[in-house]
Amino acid sequence: MDIPRLSATERLILELLEGEEMFGLQLVEQSKGALKRGTVYVTLGRMQDKGYVESWTEEQPPGAIGLPRRRYRPTAYGLRVLEAWEAAARTLRRQPQLKPAT
Repeated sequence: MDIPRLSATERLILELLEGEEMFGLQLVEQSKGALKRGTVYVTLGRMQDKGYVESWTEEQPPGAIGLPRRRYRPTAYGLRVLEAWEAAARTLRRQPQLKPAT
């Protein structure tokens, strides 16, 4: 079976979203500097196009100031892709290390 492509940034976002839905700046904060504000929303848009995450706009109470936040959560497909990558990584770690011929 071919595993769909998953960049390191996409993998990190899916791992962070496994526990709870978040908005973009929460992802930046939770990543402890690994994600940047300038790229997180571009990556989330690409992930939504691939079907890895879904999003919706929060409802704001009447009189609220500012734009409503967009919240993200992984789709079942996105979680399956993440699990496939994690399983492949576990398999590779169990492979015996080959020593170069001398």
